[in-house]
Amino acid sequence: MAINENLLGGPAPTHLPDDPEPRELLASGTAPAEVAAKYPASSLVWAQLSDDAFEAGRVVESYAYARTGYHRGLDALRRAGWKGHGPVPFEHEPNRGFLRALHALARAAQAIGEQDEYERCTVFLRDSSPTAADTLS
Repeated sequence: MAINENLLGGPAPTHLPDDPEPRELLASGTAPAEVAAKYPASSLVWAQLSDDAFEAGRVVESYAYARTGYHRGLDALRRAGWKGHGPVPFEHEPNRGFLRALHALARAAQAIGEQDEYERCTVFLRDSSPTAADTLS
């Protein structure tokens, strides 16, 4: 039996490849919009833009940023072998950008009255990573 074998028979966890440059630029204080212009495929950058817009009361803008990060993350997950379901562990740092964007999309959807999308994203987040759902909420 392999050490990381899934005994429940579900899909193996998806681990996105590391992309440290956007994370390092954000950590150094570079403006998220500048980082997004340089690394538009980074879900992390779009999640940060969404968080910043939400905190400033720009909810529709937050929604748009979160949706971009979510879709960039779905693209990355598919490239990493994800088949539309299964664990996306928060413990694996490169997955956090997607999970943050998914959380931000749920939050913004709820704020603009998109209840169905809020519920779908909330369930998707919990199904992908209970740790992310607990940590980000």
